Amino acid sequence: MSNLDRQATPTVCGGRGFVVAEPVRELLSPRHVRLGESTEVRRLLPNLGRRMVGAWAFVDHYGPDDIAEEPGMQVPPHPHMGLQTVSWLHEGEVLHRDSLGSLRTVRPRELGLMTSGRAISHSEESPRPHARYLHGAQLWVALPDAHRSVEPHFEHHADLPTVTAPGLTATVILGELDGARSPGTAYTPIVGADLSLTRDTETRLPLDPDFEYAVLSMSGEAEVDGVPVLPGSMLYLGCGRTELPLRAASDAGLMLLGGEPFEEEIVMWWNFVGRSHEEIEAARLDWMEGPRFGEVKGYDGARLPAPALPPVALKPRGRVR
Repeated sequence: MSNLDRQATPTVCGGRGFVVAEPVRELLSPRHVRLGESTEVRRLLPNLGRRMVGAWAFVDHYGPDDIAEEPGMQVPPHPHMGLQTVSWLHEGEVLHRDSLGSLRTVRPRELGLMTSGRAISHSEESPRPHARYLHGAQLWVALPDAHRSVEPHFEHHADLPTVTAPGLTATVILGELDGARSPGTAYTPIVGADLSLTRDTETRLPLDPDFEYAVLSMSGEAEVDGVPVLPGSMLYLGCGRTELPLRAASDAGLMLLGGEPFEEEIVMWWNFVGRSHEEIEAARLDWMEGPRFGEVKGYDGARLPAPALPPVALKPRGRVR
């Protein structure tokens, strides 16, 4: 999915400057962003004061939206580099096309995982006809330097492992949780899991104390470590936890995001993850004028132009938390 902000600002992310080495409860409020004609998303990452969680660098939550009489999601062809996109749905369908020739409809609780590597372009749209409701999350994972120029590829996994406890089903989207490992390709120690809780459930989820974590609320009424987390908000949890208390006042859906703190500092702008302003600038020019990102065939419409890049050079730098 694209960042459609026409005044995108380069952002320095990663490194350990913002990582909290102990358990915390930091509630993050979303920024509302229009995505196409009929979809509004709640952007949780990057957030003021919180740029990444492990290698997770971008989190949008959208819906549930009634799109019965609307076109639904309509994101024209756009480029990516240096990252993976993770598409996750609770309701609806999204049709993925990319410059490799991939064509796949992603449905609820199926993993659509695109590794951009050195360069790829893709589009996302609600099929015609489409389901009445659209509800999901779109996430990016930053690729470490050793793998950020891998060959681009797309994966679709309909059968994902689960971890269960009374009142809890955790579907492992990416990485590993409590011994269950996703088939999706991961390039850093990471976890992404969809948590379904039934009403009046109280349980504890095992965690890795070396990971930093956050929980995104998708639906329902739930408390995470005693903190009420409303749909569309996210609770940052820091590091040092061996378990996570969860309580549901109603049927609830959450997403657990975590991983080892991302050591490298990166520059993220628009739909690119790089290591310098000059690298981002070159990628923008390649999208506007060159063949590097390929062509998305079959999409009915023009591709997305890149916004203007601010002229001020931005390089990774040390920070103090």
